[in-house]
Amino acid sequence: MPLLVCLGFFREAGMPDLSAEILKEIRRTLSVDLEVTEPVDLHHELARDLGIDSMGAIILAVALEDRFRVKLSDEDAFAVVTVGDLVDLVERRLREVPAKDAPEDGQGKGAR
Repeated sequence: MPLLVCLGFFREAGMPDLSAEILKEIRRTLSVDLEVTEPVDLHHELARDLGIDSMGAIILAVALEDRFRVKLSDEDAFAVVTVGDLVDLVERRLREVPAKDAPEDGQGKGAR
């Protein structure tokens, strides 16, 4: 897969910035926290290809929740097989946040 150098880090060609940022955080967590030394691509299966067990999955989920301020549920875990699945999931959760946090009918900032 071709790579572009962008602001000092590598990003997959054609990936939207949000997806690239999520993938970057997944790679960082896998490398730093879980000591995965092989390259990590979207098609890699977390368990089979990268050796991520249940504890590793929890560490990865917590890191993504902390970094992106999203909530990943146990039910979400069943749908995630590949790194690409995880990127898609976090991106979906991020897109849900504004709708949930939006003030309703004047309730919110300044409405007292």
